[in-house]
Amino acid sequence: MVEPMKSKSDATSHAAARGHSAAQREISPPAHCLVFRPIRTPRAFEEIADQIRKEISDRRLKAGDRLPPERTLAEQFGVSRNTLREALRSLENAGLLRLQKGASGGAFVRYSTGDAIVTGLRDMFHLGAIRPEHLTEARVLIESIAVREACERATPEDIRALNQNIAAAERAERDKVDFYDQAAIHLEFHRIIARASKNPVMEIVMEALIDVMQHFIRAIGQTRNPWVLPSRRRFMKHFAVGDIEAAVAEMEQHLERLNRYYLSLAKEKDRAEAANG
Repeated sequence: MVEPMKSKSDATSHAAARGHSAAQREISPPAHCLVFRPIRTPRAFEEIADQIRKEISDRRLKAGDRLPPERTLAEQFGVSRNTLREALRSLENAGLLRLQKGASGGAFVRYSTGDAIVTGLRDMFHLGAIRPEHLTEARVLIESIAVREACERATPEDIRALNQNIAAAERAERDKVDFYDQAAIHLEFHRIIARASKNPVMEIVMEALIDVMQHFIRAIGQTRNPWVLPSRRRFMKHFAVGDIEAAVAEMEQHLERLNRYYLSLAKEKDRAEAANG
């Protein structure tokens, strides 16, 4: 909740203004810079959210900026503070705002993280709007694009990170660490590829897919795949020398084989649950 501003004497206000840092001035645009229209519709909180979204879209509000105080916003919109808070919470849930309590708090425009996309895809999967076969098919298609771009744009540091990931996976297999810890290492390999593509959209989409894959793997149960590391080594031979077609082919073949295996486990689990139900 945004704390209301307290009135002060002129002398106190001048002293406080002199005490503000340059960074604070940059992230706290004066209230007169933002002019919102009074709300005239029954779904007031939705229109409030739309107006704030437009300010962000038009770059009048930028990442790190603090919105005017709650009282000021409620007056501009012509709504109660409860209605305003509902709108601010909806924008927080959408990943656009960060609400901070306390005297130094307020509503701040968030730096982009893609969390809303990850959460949205996860929720769609849990609700059944995305089936396992949709997930596995999309993973092959998106990963193929990521590998193609990463093969052209990867830096020596990216290649080193991929090789280090394979080494970590080898140690984990040798030491027989927990299956899900091993799976996390393997999934991190795909995050590194997405980062190597140098495309933030690809990173966000890959993160969303990996997040859902982790839930899917836990749902179907533990399984170890002895062909993963040999495929990784073949992939890196192609990737390191920039052989795009060979690298893409190896990744697609590996994922399609893995996905067939995952889907067969999911069907077995469904049949077992149906028999027991």
